[in-house]
Amino acid sequence: MRLDYRWHLRKVMAVRGMYATTDLRPLLAERGFRLSQSQVYRLVAERPVRLNLHVLMALLDILDCSMEELIEPVTAGRSPAAEPGPAAGHASEREAGPVPPQAGHASEDAGPAPQRPGQAQVLPG
Repeated sequence: MRLDYRWHLRKVMAVRGMYATTDLRPLLAERGFRLSQSQVYRLVAERPVRLNLHVLMALLDILDCSMEELIEPVTAGRSPAAEPGPAAGHASEREAGPVPPQAGHASEDAGPAPQRPGQAQVLPG
């Protein structure tokens, strides 16, 4: 059995009356985390694959919540019913295939980190 998780930062923020990602940025800065607006947006709108544990602790403090409220363990392969789907007009990653993650970036519906491609072979011309 493989485990996966759901990321509920946006939902937890909404329950606490925080509806914009811009609400979170200054609160993180107060705790010593100077993230760009795009980094904060991705943290809220997408599911992180890698997350600094100090940032996680800051989020728990800011939102006065438990880890279980933010991160829900699930069995891999279950439908992510509680998560928002992909933007209109875009294929989901499951339909389009895995996309290599950018540094510090992960998509909402991504499962375990995709495998890196093998080394390219250079053939004589």
